[in-house]
Amino acid sequence: MSMIDVKGLNFAFGQGELRRQVLTNIHLSIETGEIVILTGPSGSGKTTLLTILGGLRLATSGSVVVLGEQLVRSETSTRIAVRRQTGYIFQQHNLFLSLTATENVCMALELHDLFSEKERVGLARQILTQVGLEERLEYRPQQLSGGQRQRVSIARALVSRPKIVLADEPTASLDKNSGHEAVEILRSLAKQNGTTILIVTHDYRILDIADRIINLEDGIIT
Repeated sequence: MSMIDVKGLNFAFGQGELRRQVLTNIHLSIETGEIVILTGPSGSGKTTLLTILGGLRLATSGSVVVLGEQLVRSETSTRIAVRRQTGYIFQQHNLFLSLTATENVCMALELHDLFSEKERVGLARQILTQVGLEERLEYRPQQLSGGQRQRVSIARALVSRPKIVLADEPTASLDKNSGHEAVEILRSLAKQNGTTILIVTHDYRILDIADRIINLEDGIIT
């Protein structure tokens, strides 16, 4: 079953003379549990595509069906529904500096009304332990290394057991060992839950974790 099904997607920034085509006639299908890496030079449209698939940016041309929902020209409520089932991992971690690792992970569960505060804390501590941070539960981001902060980001993305995880340059700020370790943890935990993963990266060192590698150049899949 396709978690992501894109057909004829076009996207541009600006209007008239300022219009710049970013994505051109994109066709892409990603199956349940598949790990796909999207590569390509800077400015090729990778992050734009990721934000459209994640319901963070609205596309108006073509077809983008994610988790069975059409996102092109969609209502805000539709995109919110998709976002609630999607985990995001960013290059710069995007952690709240004033919150502990546990509190940062709990934030992802506050989008859902299913859990009490006690349950949120329990789930956060459980997944932080799974990513090897059982001794850093009450540490704030400034007290953690870059690799540890990215592990918190991975825990936050996976704690609600999303159906899809979208990762934008997740190893860019990490050294070789920390980067590969982080994506291996992501791969292992996601495989346990049958989560679909799409990773945007320039990092050739992590290509071996992918089931499939797609190259995007000048807004075109090559």
